[in-house]
Amino acid sequence: MDIRQLRYFITVAEYLNFTKAANQLYVAQSAISHQIADLEQQLGVKLFIRNKRSVQLTPAGAVFLKEAIEIVDKTSGAVEKAQQTDAGVIGSLSVGFLNVHVRRFLPNLIKQFSKQHPKVELHLNHFPSRMLKEALEEGELDLAFTLPSGLDRIEDIKTQTVAKEPYCIVLHKNHPLSHKNIINLSELENEPFIIHNRHDSPVGSYEFIVHLCEKSGFTPRVVSQPRFVDTVPVLVESEIGISILPKSFESISSPSLRFIEMDGVKNHDCELVIAWKKNNINPSIPSFLTVLTSNVITT
Repeated sequence: MDIRQLRYFITVAEYLNFTKAANQLYVAQSAISHQIADLEQQLGVKLFIRNKRSVQLTPAGAVFLKEAIEIVDKTSGAVEKAQQTDAGVIGSLSVGFLNVHVRRFLPNLIKQFSKQHPKVELHLNHFPSRMLKEALEEGELDLAFTLPSGLDRIEDIKTQTVAKEPYCIVLHKNHPLSHKNIINLSELENEPFIIHNRHDSPVGSYEFIVHLCEKSGFTPRVVSQPRFVDTVPVLVESEIGISILPKSFESISSPSLRFIEMDGVKNHDCELVIAWKKNNINPSIPSFLTVLTSNVITT
């Protein structure tokens, strides 16, 4: 039997009239009669009692009707779900991110996406930078909000810039330079530096800061390399040194810290990208990128 036969049977059972059922289905009455007869033959039971004046369901037909309706409904639901999944209307999406860098926009982005795609289940998790890239490479994540450094090592990776922000010099309010609105790096030649551990930081960040200092004529005196970047503002607050961090870290730092613009440093903004693998066929990815572009990225 097939779904068409079941639909014919259900319609005849609804109207208890072959002519009305044929009109409802826009087919010839003979086609319906043939399909019902074929269905009865397959089942080995009579589904209808027919005479010139009436059509009635047999007891077997009444039981089969309930099952046929359930089968057709489930089939229709399965087709609809498959089509919606293919279109990205329903499904699931795993998104990883660097906690500090996304605080400004991610909560609203999640709300907007969930509003527009309520049937897509979001799985969101914060990762350290290295683990974030590893999870993306291993296919544990569909999308990752991360820094671009090191992504070129992942095969078939695609990225889109989400935001850029300046790097700032981070000082305690008691520091002699904290009153300034802008500081030249050369003024920091004799300062103790706190820099995120080179083995745990995003690829190039430690080297990036050292490179900036060297361009200003000195090699920074590094007094601490904490494993977690969130520790850096805490140590600066303890007044054991200064640091250089993206501006967004100001939102998680103590009010006793000052984030001051660097003079003479151009084209060195911290770039945040969203990354995904080209061979990931999850249809919810384009939907998420569309919402991201509409609500976060300005072109």
